[in-house]
Amino acid sequence: MQYVRATRVIFESLASALFSGVTSVITVVEITVAPISLGRRDLEEQYFTALQWFPNLSLAEIGASIARKAAEIRARYRFLTPDAIQIAACMEHGATGFITNDRTLTRMAELDVLVLDDTDDLRGQEHHARESPDQRRHQGG
Repeated sequence: MQYVRATRVIFESLASALFSGVTSVITVVEITVAPISLGRRDLEEQYFTALQWFPNLSLAEIGASIARKAAEIRARYRFLTPDAIQIAACMEHGATGFITNDRTLTRMAELDVLVLDDTDDLRGQEHHARESPDQRRHQGG
């Protein structure tokens, strides 16, 4: 529950087209485990549907080019495989930033990384997006 406020700001910004976002099918795995474990297939379906149809959010499939990019990221930074796949998917779809709750990913030089714990940075990103709507940032995570 600690990321509810930050996540709300991110999704409100997406819905308002302050920026566009991309995530990968890895997110489907991450967010649907709990509802499935609880026997809540209805909730799992709601989460999946929300990811598929949320305004200004793309859900990236994982193919060979993303897998190869993930291997490069993993070799360079020693990130865990799911993180490397998420990052590679976002980069392949033109993301300039990456939103995470894992501070170790800030070592990555290719994308601007926003850590959810840094709420001041989040407010700054939201403010920046409002200042220059014609230069909307493409965020991943």
